[in-house]
Amino acid sequence: MKPDSYRDEKCAMEKIILILFFCFVNLVSEGQNDLSRGLELKAEKKWEESFKVFSQLLKSDSSNIDYLTNTSYLYSKLGSQRETETEKQGYYNHASYLSQKAISLNKTSAQAHYTYALALGRKNENASSKQKIANAKIIRLECEEAIKYDTKLAGAFHILGRWHRTIANFNFIEKTAINTLYGGVPEGGTFEAAIENFSKAILLEPNEILHKFELAQTYVDRNNKGDEIMANVWFKKVVEMKPEDETDRELIAKAKGK
Repeated sequence: MKPDSYRDEKCAMEKIILILFFCFVNLVSEGQNDLSRGLELKAEKKWEESFKVFSQLLKSDSSNIDYLTNTSYLYSKLGSQRETETEKQGYYNHASYLSQKAISLNKTSAQAHYTYALALGRKNENASSKQKIANAKIIRLECEEAIKYDTKLAGAFHILGRWHRTIANFNFIEKTAINTLYGGVPEGGTFEAAIENFSKAILLEPNEILHKFELAQTYVDRNNKGDEIMANVWFKKVVEMKPEDETDRELIAKAKGK
Protein backbone atom coordinates (compact mmCIF):
# COMPACT_ATOMS: atom_id res chain seq x y z
CA MET A 1 0.00 0.00 0.00
CA LYS A 2 1.35 3.41 -0.93
CA PRO A 3 2.07 5.81 2.00
CA ASP A 4 -0.32 8.48 0.71
CA SER A 5 -3.15 5.94 0.34
CA TYR A 6 -2.50 4.64 3.87
CA ARG A 7 -2.59 8.15 5.31
CA ASP A 8 -5.83 8.92 3.46
CA GLU A 9 -7.52 5.78 4.82
CA LYS A 10 -6.27 6.49 8.33
CA CYS A 11 -7.54 10.07 8.17
CA ALA A 12 -10.94 8.89 6.90
CA MET A 13 -11.19 6.32 9.70
CA GLU A 14 -10.33 8.95 12.31
CA LYS A 15 -13.07 11.22 10.93
CA ILE A 16 -15.62 8.38 11.11
CA ILE A 17 -14.63 7.61 14.71
CA LEU A 18 -14.89 11.29 15.60
CA ILE A 19 -18.34 11.59 13.99
CA LEU A 20 -19.55 8.47 15.82
CA PHE A 21 -18.19 9.81 19.09
CA PHE A 22 -20.03 13.11 18.75
CA CYS A 23 -23.21 11.30 17.73
CA PHE A 24 -22.95 9.20 20.89
CA VAL A 25 -22.33 12.27 23.04
CA ASN A 26 -25.35 14.00 21.51
CA LEU A 27 -27.56 10.97 22.16
CA VAL A 28 -26.44 10.80 25.80
CA SER A 29 -26.99 14.54 26.21
CA GLU A 30 -30.48 14.32 24.67
CA GLY A 31 -31.31 11.40 26.96
CA GLN A 32 -30.20 13.32 30.03
CA ASN A 33 -32.22 16.36 28.96
CA ASP A 34 -35.32 14.22 28.41
CA LEU A 35 -34.81 12.50 31.77
CA SER A 36 -34.62 15.88 33.51
CA ARG A 37 -37.74 17.03 31.68
CA GLY A 38 -39.62 13.86 32.58
CA LEU A 39 -38.69 14.19 36.25
CA GLU A 40 -39.70 17.85 36.24
CA LEU A 41 -43.13 17.03 34.80
CA LYS A 42 -43.51 14.21 37.32
CA ALA A 43 -42.66 16.56 40.21
CA GLU A 44 -45.35 18.93 38.90
CA LYS A 45 -47.83 16.01 38.87
CA LYS A 46 -48.31 16.30 35.13
CA TRP A 47 -48.64 12.55 34.90
CA GLU A 48 -49.71 12.15 31.28
CA GLU A 49 -46.98 14.43 29.94
CA SER A 50 -44.32 12.80 32.08
CA PHE A 51 -45.52 9.37 30.99
CA LYS A 52 -45.04 10.27 27.32
CA VAL A 53 -41.45 11.34 27.99
CA PHE A 54 -40.54 8.24 29.96
CA SER A 55 -42.27 5.90 27.53
CA GLN A 56 -40.05 7.24 24.75
CA LEU A 57 -36.96 7.03 26.93
CA LEU A 58 -37.78 3.42 27.79
CA LYS A 59 -38.02 2.57 24.09
CA SER A 60 -34.53 3.98 23.62
CA ASP A 61 -33.07 1.90 26.48
CA SER A 62 -35.24 -0.80 28.03
CA SER A 63 -32.58 -1.71 30.61
CA ASN A 64 -32.18 1.73 32.16
CA ILE A 65 -33.24 1.58 35.82
CA ASP A 66 -34.40 5.21 35.93
CA TYR A 67 -36.55 4.73 32.84
CA LEU A 68 -38.01 1.45 34.13
CA THR A 69 -38.89 2.68 37.61
CA ASN A 70 -40.30 6.03 36.55
CA THR A 71 -42.42 4.48 33.81
CA SER A 72 -43.63 1.86 36.31
CA TYR A 73 -44.59 4.59 38.78
CA LEU A 74 -46.52 6.47 36.11
CA TYR A 75 -48.38 3.34 35.00
CA SER A 76 -49.54 2.93 38.61
CA LYS A 77 -50.55 6.58 38.87
CA LEU A 78 -52.40 6.71 35.57
CA GLY A 79 -54.03 3.33 36.02
CA SER A 80 -56.37 4.68 38.66
CA GLN A 81 -57.64 7.23 36.13
CA ARG A 82 -58.67 4.65 33.52
CA GLU A 83 -62.38 4.12 33.01
CA THR A 84 -62.72 0.34 33.09
CA GLU A 85 -61.32 -2.20 35.53
CA THR A 86 -59.70 -4.06 32.64
CA GLU A 87 -57.80 -0.94 31.62
CA LYS A 88 -56.76 -0.27 35.19
CA GLN A 89 -55.43 -3.78 35.74
CA GLY A 90 -53.60 -3.58 32.42
CA TYR A 91 -51.74 -0.50 33.61
CA TYR A 92 -50.96 -2.06 36.99
CA ASN A 93 -49.67 -5.22 35.31
CA HIS A 94 -47.34 -3.10 33.16
CA ALA A 95 -46.17 -1.29 36.29
CA SER A 96 -45.51 -4.57 38.07
CA TYR A 97 -43.60 -6.04 35.11
CA LEU A 98 -41.34 -3.00 34.70
CA SER A 99 -40.50 -2.75 38.40
CA GLN A 100 -39.75 -6.47 38.61
CA LYS A 101 -37.44 -6.12 35.61
CA ALA A 102 -35.69 -3.24 37.37
CA ILE A 103 -35.22 -5.40 40.48
CA SER A 104 -33.75 -8.21 38.37
CA LEU A 105 -31.25 -5.73 36.92
CA ASN A 106 -30.40 -4.03 40.22
CA LYS A 107 -31.52 -5.62 43.48
CA THR A 108 -30.27 -2.62 45.46
CA SER A 109 -32.48 -0.11 43.63
CA ALA A 110 -34.78 1.45 46.23
CA GLN A 111 -37.04 2.84 43.49
CA ALA A 112 -37.41 -0.59 41.93
CA HIS A 113 -38.62 -2.15 45.18
CA TYR A 114 -40.86 0.84 45.94
CA THR A 115 -42.54 0.89 42.52
CA TYR A 116 -43.14 -2.87 42.74
CA ALA A 117 -44.86 -2.40 46.11
CA LEU A 118 -46.90 0.46 44.64
CA ALA A 119 -48.00 -1.63 41.66
CA LEU A 120 -49.04 -4.54 43.90
CA GLY A 121 -50.94 -2.15 46.15
CA ARG A 122 -52.88 -0.86 43.15
CA LYS A 123 -53.57 -4.39 41.91
CA ASN A 124 -54.87 -5.31 45.37
CA GLU A 125 -57.69 -2.78 45.15
CA ASN A 126 -59.82 -5.29 43.22
CA ALA A 127 -58.00 -8.58 43.83
CA SER A 128 -59.52 -11.66 45.46
CA SER A 129 -59.16 -11.97 49.23
CA LYS A 130 -56.61 -14.75 48.81
CA GLN A 131 -54.55 -12.67 46.39
CA LYS A 132 -54.75 -9.61 48.62
CA ILE A 133 -53.25 -11.52 51.55
CA ALA A 134 -50.51 -13.00 49.38
CA ASN A 135 -49.67 -9.59 47.91
CA ALA A 136 -49.76 -7.92 51.33
CA LYS A 137 -46.84 -10.01 52.50
CA ILE A 138 -44.82 -9.05 49.42
CA ILE A 139 -45.77 -5.37 49.68
CA ARG A 140 -44.38 -5.09 53.19
CA LEU A 141 -41.17 -6.88 52.21
CA GLU A 142 -40.66 -4.66 49.15
CA CYS A 143 -41.24 -1.47 51.15
CA GLU A 144 -38.73 -2.58 53.77
CA GLU A 145 -36.21 -3.37 51.02
CA ALA A 146 -36.78 0.07 49.49
CA ILE A 147 -36.20 1.81 52.82
CA LYS A 148 -33.09 -0.28 53.46
CA TYR A 149 -31.52 1.19 50.32
CA ASP A 150 -33.00 4.68 50.69
CA THR A 151 -34.05 5.84 54.14
CA LYS A 152 -35.54 9.04 52.68
CA LEU A 153 -38.01 7.40 50.31
CA ALA A 154 -41.28 8.91 51.50
CA GLY A 155 -43.47 6.83 49.21
CA ALA A 156 -42.27 3.59 50.80
CA PHE A 157 -43.09 4.90 54.29
CA HIS A 158 -46.53 5.92 53.02
CA ILE A 159 -47.30 2.45 51.67
CA LEU A 160 -46.08 0.89 54.92
CA GLY A 161 -48.40 3.21 56.80
CA ARG A 162 -51.37 2.03 54.76
CA TRP A 163 -50.23 -1.57 55.16
CA HIS A 164 -50.18 -1.34 58.96
CA ARG A 165 -53.52 0.47 59.08
CA THR A 166 -55.20 -2.09 56.83
CA ILE A 167 -54.05 -5.01 58.99
CA ALA A 168 -54.90 -3.15 62.21
CA ASN A 169 -58.44 -2.53 60.93
CA PHE A 170 -59.24 -6.24 60.65
CA ASN A 171 -61.70 -7.28 63.36
CA PHE A 172 -61.66 -10.61 65.17
CA ILE A 173 -64.07 -12.30 62.75
CA GLU A 174 -62.09 -11.14 59.71
CA LYS A 175 -58.80 -12.31 61.24
CA THR A 176 -60.32 -15.69 62.08
CA ALA A 177 -61.59 -16.09 58.52
CA ILE A 178 -58.22 -15.11 57.04
CA ASN A 179 -56.39 -17.51 59.35
CA THR A 180 -58.75 -20.31 58.36
CA LEU A 181 -59.03 -19.70 54.62
CA TYR A 182 -55.89 -17.92 53.50
CA GLY A 183 -53.02 -19.12 55.64
CA GLY A 184 -53.03 -16.42 58.28
CA VAL A 185 -53.02 -12.66 58.72
CA PRO A 186 -49.62 -11.11 57.93
CA GLU A 187 -47.63 -10.52 61.13
CA GLY A 188 -47.59 -7.02 62.57
CA GLY A 189 -50.03 -4.34 61.64
CA THR A 190 -50.74 -1.69 64.27
CA PHE A 191 -52.22 1.79 64.20
CA GLU A 192 -49.16 3.04 66.08
CA ALA A 193 -46.86 1.76 63.34
CA ALA A 194 -49.14 3.32 60.71
CA ILE A 195 -48.99 6.70 62.45
CA GLU A 196 -45.21 6.44 62.73
CA ASN A 197 -44.78 5.67 59.03
CA PHE A 198 -47.16 8.38 57.82
CA SER A 199 -45.37 10.86 60.10
CA LYS A 200 -42.03 9.93 58.53
CA ALA A 201 -43.50 10.39 55.06
CA ILE A 202 -44.74 13.87 56.05
CA LEU A 203 -41.32 14.85 57.38
CA LEU A 204 -39.74 13.80 54.08
CA GLU A 205 -42.45 15.29 51.83
CA PRO A 206 -44.21 18.03 53.84
CA ASN A 207 -46.01 19.37 50.76
CA GLU A 208 -47.64 16.07 49.85
CA ILE A 209 -51.33 16.29 50.73
CA LEU A 210 -51.93 12.54 50.58
CA HIS A 211 -49.56 11.80 53.50
CA LYS A 212 -51.40 14.21 55.78
CA PHE A 213 -54.83 13.02 54.75
CA GLU A 214 -53.95 9.37 55.42
CA LEU A 215 -52.45 10.25 58.82
CA ALA A 216 -55.69 12.01 59.74
CA GLN A 217 -57.70 9.00 58.56
CA THR A 218 -55.55 6.70 60.70
CA TYR A 219 -56.44 8.68 63.82
CA VAL A 220 -60.11 8.35 62.82
CA ASP A 221 -59.78 4.59 62.43
CA ARG A 222 -57.89 4.06 65.69
CA ASN A 223 -60.43 6.14 67.62
CA ASN A 224 -58.56 6.27 70.93
CA LYS A 225 -58.96 9.06 73.45
CA GLY A 226 -57.72 12.28 71.86
CA ASP A 227 -57.61 10.81 68.33
CA GLU A 228 -60.60 12.86 67.15
CA ILE A 229 -58.69 16.03 68.01
CA MET A 230 -55.56 14.80 66.21
CA ALA A 231 -57.60 13.81 63.16
CA ASN A 232 -59.20 17.26 62.98
CA VAL A 233 -55.79 18.92 63.29
CA TRP A 234 -54.47 17.02 60.28
CA PHE A 235 -57.64 17.37 58.21
CA LYS A 236 -57.38 21.13 58.81
CA LYS A 237 -53.78 21.05 57.55
CA VAL A 238 -55.01 19.28 54.40
CA VAL A 239 -57.69 21.91 53.77
CA GLU A 240 -55.12 24.69 54.12
CA MET A 241 -52.85 23.24 51.45
CA LYS A 242 -52.76 24.20 47.76
CA PRO A 243 -53.86 21.39 45.42
CA GLU A 244 -51.57 20.40 42.55
CA ASP A 245 -53.79 17.91 40.73
CA GLU A 246 -57.28 16.43 40.72
CA THR A 247 -56.43 13.90 43.44
CA ASP A 248 -55.34 16.71 45.74
CA ARG A 249 -58.59 18.56 45.12
CA GLU A 250 -60.58 15.43 45.93
CA LEU A 251 -58.67 14.92 49.17
CA ILE A 252 -59.21 18.52 50.23
CA ALA A 253 -62.95 18.18 49.53
CA LYS A 254 -63.07 15.00 51.64
CA ALA A 255 -61.15 16.68 54.46
CA LYS A 256 -63.64 19.57 54.47
CA GLY A 257 -66.45 17.08 54.94
CA LYS A 258 -64.89 15.47 58.01
